[in-house]
Amino acid sequence: MTSRSGALRLGTRRSLLATTQSGMVADAYVARTGRAVELVGVTTFGDVTKAHLAQLGGTGVFVSALRDKLLEYEVDFAVHSLKDLPTKQDPRFTLAALPARHDHRDALVGTHKFADLAPGAKVGTGSPRRVAMLSALRPDLEYVPIRGNADTRIGKVNSGELDAVVLATAGLDRLGRDAEISQIFEVDELLPAPGQGALAVECRADRADVVDFLRVLDDPRTRSAVTAERALLAALEAGCAAPVGAFAVDDGQTLNLTAVVVSIDGRESVRKSAAGSPSEAANLGRLLAAEMIAEGADRLMGEHSH
Repeated sequence: MTSRSGALRLGTRRSLLATTQSGMVADAYVARTGRAVELVGVTTFGDVTKAHLAQLGGTGVFVSALRDKLLEYEVDFAVHSLKDLPTKQDPRFTLAALPARHDHRDALVGTHKFADLAPGAKVGTGSPRRVAMLSALRPDLEYVPIRGNADTRIGKVNSGELDAVVLATAGLDRLGRDAEISQIFEVDELLPAPGQGALAVECRADRADVVDFLRVLDDPRTRSAVTAERALLAALEAGCAAPVGAFAVDDGQTLNLTAVVVSIDGRESVRKSAAGSPSEAANLGRLLAAEMIAEGADRLMGEHSH
């Protein structure tokens, strides 16, 4: 089941960010358990296609190849960026650990702060959520869809093709590129994607030995927070294709969840918060989604619906 050396095999996407994140998780397991972990690089459809993620249906394109390797026993577990994982649970797999979440916020990389960008400045991002929310703050800027890894995206700023790009703070931190951040957006300006900044450690549901081993890195407060965020997203996805931002914090007693749905042009939004017990995280997410739909979140696509 494991490699000849007795090491557990960790399946990872081959991108620098993915292998860096997976390496951090592997190191944490080695430090905590003394058990060797080796990285196995896997090329996914999301890594090779040239299409924009929004056209691909977003989530899942980076995940299925890693899951295939788990099913074929070629790797023992996989590490994903949680926001890449589809919200619909596949019963063949289990999220054995959600390690303590890194920074959840979005960051601007460029020479100026967001408010100081000249009207008409070009800001690159591949995320409809970021475009919609940034348009609400600065409709006078031009938002340019971009793909590629952090290097490629930041390169477009350095070459002068773009004035700034927006990326996840966590990824920039993990890559050691945080010195290039010109501004970090607080959640009242830009609510992150559900699960942003969190990593997911996934394995086959039928491998109890692996599940038990992986569980040592699970962070209960991270788990309750992202469970609420993802339950909200799943409930909204059923009736709403507009961009969604969500962020929850579990302080040990109470789980506070804030979410927003924004029209593609950034002109309209429904933003709501709710609080509840961390043990009722999924329910809290579903209830808040229902309240948002009742206030018209599902209509925010309007004439922009596809």
